[in-house]
Amino acid sequence: MLNRIQRTLKHAWLDESTTRRAIPIDSLQRLQQRVTASEQRHAGEIRIYVEAGLPLSYLWRDASTSQITRDRALAMFSKLRVWDTAQNNGVLIYLLLAEHAIELVADRGLSEVVEPQVWQTMVERMRTAFQQGQFEDGLTHALEEVSTLLVAHFPLKAGETNPNELSDRPVLN
Repeated sequence: MLNRIQRTLKHAWLDESTTRRAIPIDSLQRLQQRVTASEQRHAGEIRIYVEAGLPLSYLWRDASTSQITRDRALAMFSKLRVWDTAQNNGVLIYLLLAEHAIELVADRGLSEVVEPQVWQTMVERMRTAFQQGQFEDGLTHALEEVSTLLVAHFPLKAGETNPNELSDRPVLN
């Protein structure tokens, strides 16, 4: 019970202004441009979602913080319709500031061909940048690594373009 109360207080303390400080408007614009440029090289879709804290409905669950964070990332993967791409090759890069938590959620088309350890290694590299307060750098690096995987497994054919099924703008909450 005490753990839930502490977790709730930590998340309640943070709000959208926390997210805006971590990812200011100029960083947001650069990240959007990088997603757009990335998606011109492959047939996949990439979304970035950064939130300061979790909704109360998640905080009172009787589960570990890592499980709650994963559940939230999966929920946002669904809500943002990252799963709803023609080739099932969408990827969500999720960052939860309150817990310094990172999740990469890949749709089945990509997760079937990429080993789980590859995703975990990416998360560890992102964590290092985030611990140093370098949120844009960490997200950019993750975006580059995800792009490399998508180019390798879902390349565009000569003359083909990515129909851009999802918005390229990162979501800050």
